[in-house]
Amino acid sequence: MAYRNWLTTGALCVAIVFAAYFSGLRPSAADAMLLPVDPARLVVATGSGERSFSIEIADTSAEREAGLMFRQSMADDHGMLFVFDKADQVAFWMKNTPMPLDIVFIGADGRINAIRRGEPESEAIIAPGTIVKYVLELKAGIAAKDGIEEGDQLRHPAIVAASGSN
Repeated sequence: MAYRNWLTTGALCVAIVFAAYFSGLRPSAADAMLLPVDPARLVVATGSGERSFSIEIADTSAEREAGLMFRQSMADDHGMLFVFDKADQVAFWMKNTPMPLDIVFIGADGRINAIRRGEPESEAIIAPGTIVKYVLELKAGIAAKDGIEEGDQLRHPAIVAASGSN
């Protein structure tokens, strides 16, 4: 008798999960976290000139965890700056992120240490192999299009305040 109850309960749970999934209760763009756009633009000094971006700043643990998940699109001149409490090894993944991204890893001095490509919905770990304090996520291809490379310097009040650099 107890075995039949477990089977019935299990079948009911599976049915509820399938019903929820196929009825549209799965995560969507409406579930995306939207942070306020910072009033100061982030500037990247490249070999061919300066590029500037409007950014959202993810500086709490919850904001960093959510990041750009569920975002369907983003403007070419927009990004999200992740500010960590201290410089350390970091790793990202693209689960629940439907758009491809350039992931720019930045040291405490505001210099780019590495640029990696994030593939949509991937659970592959993306890490720079170096210690960083900041990460900037941009729409895929923007770093190359704008001439952004390793060693380029970023300027923004959040970076200046944390690193003490100008």
